[in-house]
Formats: sequence, C-alpha cells, structure tokens
Amino acid sequence: MSIGIIGRKAGMTQVFAEDGTMIPVSVLIVEPNTVTRLRTAERDGYTAVQMGAGTAKRLSRPRLGQLRDLPRVKHQREFRVDSVDDYQVGQEVRLESLFAAGDKVDVTGVSKGRGFAGTIKRHHFRRGPETHGSDSHRQVGSVGAGTTPGRVYRGLGMAGHMGDARATIKKLTVVRTDPERNLLLVKGSVPGAPNALVMVRKA
Repeated sequence: MSIGIIGRKAGMTQVFAEDGTMIPVSVLIVEPNTVTRLRTAERDGYTAVQMGAGTAKRLSRPRLGQLRDLPRVKHQREFRVDSVDDYQVGQEVRLESLFAAGDKVDVTGVSKGRGFAGTIKRHHFRRGPETHGSDSHRQVGSVGAGTTPGRVYRGLGMAGHMGDARATIKKLTVVRTDPERNLLLVKGSVPGAPNALVMVRKA
C-alpha cells in the first residue's frame, strides 16, 4: 500500500489532448501536506502515516497537544503503508513527489447528499403504469409474499436516505499536474461537492 495526500475538489472542466481530443477532468487543489504522526505495528498494531492539511483557526486542547511542534492543520487522515521508514513527523509531502501525468489514482470522498429518495431515484426501479386507472406510478409495489416468508427480506431496496456516504472512485488517470498552483487534474468525476475534502492515493 502506498501513501496518499489530502486535497479539495475545486470542480470540473475540460482540457484538450495533443490530438485535439476533449478530456473531462476534475480539478483537485492539493496543497502541501504535513506528516503529523506515524503508526507502527509494535505500538498501534498497524503501520500508517497520518497526514495533515489546511490551516485551522481554532483547535481543541488535545489537538494542540498532538500538534505541539507542528503546523496547526485543519484536517487529518491516515494512509495505510507497508513501512514508515521513509517518513518522519513534520515532513512535508508535496503533490509533485507522488503523482505524474499518466498515473492511476484512487480518489476517496463523501458523495453529495440527496436527502430522502424514492426507489426509482435510489435503486433505478421501474415505475408503474400511468394509465388504465392505476394509482401506483412511483410507489414501491410488492415487497414480498404474505404467508411465505411472512416477512420482508433483509437488504431489499426501498426508499430512504441517499448519498452523503464515503465513496471511492478507482483507477482514475492523472491528466496533468500543476505544482506551482497546487492543482491535480484527473480524468472523470470524483465524489463530493465543490470544496469537498478528498483523499488521493496511487491505485
């Protein structure tokens, strides 16, 4: 497993390849991250690197104690790695040291919240008849027989809360990197609304 980096989703745009092909890209703002803690198998039971990004105006006392001699980062996330020998607390990790054009990356974020959604929107169910006296246009319909099984099976698709959940889009292609402006352009869409927090790591 490889280390990743914390960034923010700026939005989507398009760029053009040398042959004139239009490529839809998501623009990620990836400012330099700071290593805030190292997890070791002897002490924690697993190996990981804790990264910090952003600048916090106010922090709780426990956070201030942890970040004693480090920048006051706003966000902290851990990335599982095979070994922490190549990293040390306080080390700065920059965009250009991890990714280059053509790399495959996995992007993790929290998807947009859709509120309470029906079965058609949430599970792509078909609607009922619109004519001949039918009253079941967008209703759920039957969810099981009465006598057997006499209950509703677990996991049956129904209306409910949709979105606002952790999601990972795998194997996106890095189209371009801009270290001077801390921008990373990846092909396709990534989870979350503009300015949402995302984690990027090599696929």
